[in-house]
Amino acid sequence: MGESWKWQQTNLGYAACMNLPCLGDLLPGLVHPAVRDLAWVLLSPPLLSEAPAPQRHPLTASRWAEKPGELADWLRLLDTQPSVLEAWLAQRSTRRLGLYYERLWQFALCQAPDIDLLVANLPIRQGSHTLGELDLLLRDRDGVHHLELAVKFYLGLDGDSTLHHRWLGPGSHDRLDIKLRRLCEHQLKLPAEPAAQLLLSELTSAQINSALWLGGYLFQPLASARSTPAGANPLHLGGRWLRQHDWAGFAENDRSAIWQPLPRHAWLAPAQVPRGAVWQRADFDRWLSEVEGQCQAKMLVRLEAHADGHWLEQERLFLVPDTWPAH
Repeated sequence: MGESWKWQQTNLGYAACMNLPCLGDLLPGLVHPAVRDLAWVLLSPPLLSEAPAPQRHPLTASRWAEKPGELADWLRLLDTQPSVLEAWLAQRSTRRLGLYYERLWQFALCQAPDIDLLVANLPIRQGSHTLGELDLLLRDRDGVHHLELAVKFYLGLDGDSTLHHRWLGPGSHDRLDIKLRRLCEHQLKLPAEPAAQLLLSELTSAQINSALWLGGYLFQPLASARSTPAGANPLHLGGRWLRQHDWAGFAENDRSAIWQPLPRHAWLAPAQVPRGAVWQRADFDRWLSEVEGQCQAKMLVRLEAHADGHWLEQERLFLVPDTWPAH
């Protein structure tokens, strides 16, 4: 079950193509959770550096890319005055992490000084049937762009982990190959549908260029380091995973380590936890006994104290059921 796509080095609009602020330098100075997530969304590396379709960072042709100090200053100011971001997020449900990720991108693109966000989440319908939805349509100095956004958390299986079907979501149903196929064979082709062209002609007469942007984390099995999926970005963010029955042996190796579960809505930016909210060992052991046997994977982060009084994430790990992956 290999992939048959023609791979290409794409215009990432990241790192070499952009002079964005360094996420590691900026995040420690940001406190508000949503602003930290926004910074992570804008500045974290993509999962792939080679993909079966063009990739494009939404800020590629923005002034913020040319003058990263302006973007950093904007984020720092927003951190002191986050009410406008809070109001934006409150306008629509963001209970699903993917929707939250999209809303953060939409907010930034509306605020970017030289980008015109033409439409977001545009449904394409043919009669009573919905063909799909365009995530973003924006105009910048390089033209008009249709962008599909996704944030994913994939765990690599034993075996040939260069193959995309060996990378599964924590629920074991989502897979990297399935997601890429859906993006490339359906979502990126939506603007060519007659029903879409009729709608898009009311927004722009320019040629529309389609691309994707895929963020997230890749998690290696704890027992053995495996290869990354084909085309993986060498700078991708990641962690490790292990099954519940292996936890006791793993934890025994470093009994001083402070681990804490991370709720799903907080999976984007590295965790920053106030001192008073850090769990004691007894809290974690109680939680561990409560979730034993549950079928959901749990995200854990290892925390260390920081000079400013917060505890900061040092690494993250998925604790998965003993029966994972479920097929």
